[in-house]
Amino acid sequence: MAMEAAADGALAPVMSFALVGVLGVGAQWAAWRLRMPAIVLMLVAGLLIGPVLGVFDPARDIGPLMGPMIAIAVAIILFEGGLTLNVHSLRGAAEGVRRLIFPGAPLGWLFSALALHYVAGLSWASSAVFGGIMIVTGPTVIAPLLRQARLNRRPAQLLQWEAIVNDPIGALAAVLAFEVVLVLNTSETMGTAIWDMARGIVVAAVMGIAAGWIVAEAFRRAWVPEYMKVPVLFATLLMVFALSDSVLHESGLLAVTVMGIWIANADLPSYTEMRRFKEHATILLVSGVFILLAANMDFDRLAMLDWRALIFILSVIFVVRPLTVLLSLAGTRLPFRERLLVGLTGPRGVVLVAVAGLFAERLVASGVEDAALLGPLAFALVAATVVLHGFSLRPLAAALGLAGKGNPGVIIVGGSRFAAAFAEALQKREVPVLIADANRARLRSAREAGLPVFFGDILSEAAEHGVEIMSYGRIMAVSDNDAYNTLVATDLAPEFGRDNVFQLRRAKQESRRHALPSTLGGRAIAGGLTYLELASKMSAGWKVRATNLTEEFTFEDWRSRNPEAVALAEHDEGGELRLIPDEGEPRKTKGTTLLSLAPKTEAVKEGAEGENEEKAG
Repeated sequence: MAMEAAADGALAPVMSFALVGVLGVGAQWAAWRLRMPAIVLMLVAGLLIGPVLGVFDPARDIGPLMGPMIAIAVAIILFEGGLTLNVHSLRGAAEGVRRLIFPGAPLGWLFSALALHYVAGLSWASSAVFGGIMIVTGPTVIAPLLRQARLNRRPAQLLQWEAIVNDPIGALAAVLAFEVVLVLNTSETMGTAIWDMARGIVVAAVMGIAAGWIVAEAFRRAWVPEYMKVPVLFATLLMVFALSDSVLHESGLLAVTVMGIWIANADLPSYTEMRRFKEHATILLVSGVFILLAANMDFDRLAMLDWRALIFILSVIFVVRPLTVLLSLAGTRLPFRERLLVGLTGPRGVVLVAVAGLFAERLVASGVEDAALLGPLAFALVAATVVLHGFSLRPLAAALGLAGKGNPGVIIVGGSRFAAAFAEALQKREVPVLIADANRARLRSAREAGLPVFFGDILSEAAEHGVEIMSYGRIMAVSDNDAYNTLVATDLAPEFGRDNVFQLRRAKQESRRHALPSTLGGRAIAGGLTYLELASKMSAGWKVRATNLTEEFTFEDWRSRNPEAVALAEHDEGGELRLIPDEGEPRKTKGTTLLSLAPKTEAVKEGAEGENEEKAG
């Protein structure tokens, strides 16, 4: 069978799935390495293997499985999105989110339908259905864009909540418009259409709430063992989606979203582990769905579009979206620059293309001929918004002062003289820095030096909602409590990446009784010093110093003059900071500023080093 498929130029289904997975994950990895928007590379990869090279044709190689696969993937993506929507995270953005949903969704539907009819030239039937779908801004696209752009907390929350909550609303709006079209084109009565619609929405909401409550209670009462929680969650999600969709098509999206939001707000002890696993699954699904949809596009269908389609896309990006957002948020306390950023950011994604293709076929079958343009128009709109926002969101946010600095900063957990001295050295190099401690007295040195501080536990809910985490890319746990340092490093490693989490060496680390597995804690820093050893050196007059390495004064010259000094970090000419772990070595490149902890007697030497070294703290 595989040989026969190969002879026809088709890929075997297993090879097709493997190709989609490799390209999807590979595009995300390449985007991380190249610092490019991942969505753009996924779109390009899908187009290359599909319509350009003809290597992979989903309709040919996967066949009837493609539709159900995309439907299930979108459902899981929406559920994961709902799972991130804890109402406590809405602090400061709740009013804006409510306004973006209502009146935002109805306004977006109206303006989109008007643009489709008067600009794109579609009939009112096609415009009403597609206008409803265009409410969706694409949670599958927003998540990687926000990860890349590192926006401030409130605009990021606005975009994330709007995308996830409006996603099922947009699909249901399209269902409502489609039911109306059926009434006008078939013998179905308006009363029947309204009844079907209301029944589907109520059933979806009830099923979502009921499933979320049952799952939360089962997990809380330990009716499900830990290793079974994620499988149970997946199975329940699929059943809820299928049952709700059988009552009213596309209502399953609403049901799984409601289920996810309910579980997110149930305050479950295992919630964090479940969410992280779901995030990993979503990355795979987003990648796969984008590759599939791009590879499935036919250039002959895109050729159906004319110049009016281009004008329509431009009007959606620069007129419809900004007008909808600015009118919806008028009178709120949100700063105008935040409203403007949200108004100029409206990428469309997987749900738009998938749902548009579905309703296009049904409308054509119902006698609406120009509905054949909906599929190509949806894909063109997704491609245009993905590319535009992929490259413009970060510069736009930076221009409006709503993005973290280009160089990710450092959170130092544990106030001390060393923490204040090192933070001051980083701040002088314009590296964002924050010192966090639950003991106000330990923050005195940092406050006196004018350094940013957070009074409280860095693992607390207050820190989660009060610290602009997007501005920081590394964390150092340097408190006097080894167990707490290990807890901080272990808990935050998934957020920052294990290579970016550091802690002081534990006092009893060498003892077999106290040795911990490699899965716990972070990388040792400060030359492997313990807290007491570090405090002793600071009391003896050791200082944090900054030394510029040049061709005339190399790292070897610095080391020969300061044999006892401890290399802490290096800051290169491009502004990139690298913390030096205990097992690592400085890169020793010229033009780099080396930050170190040096004894007072050897801190400043005559000659070349004196010219290259400055006191940092």
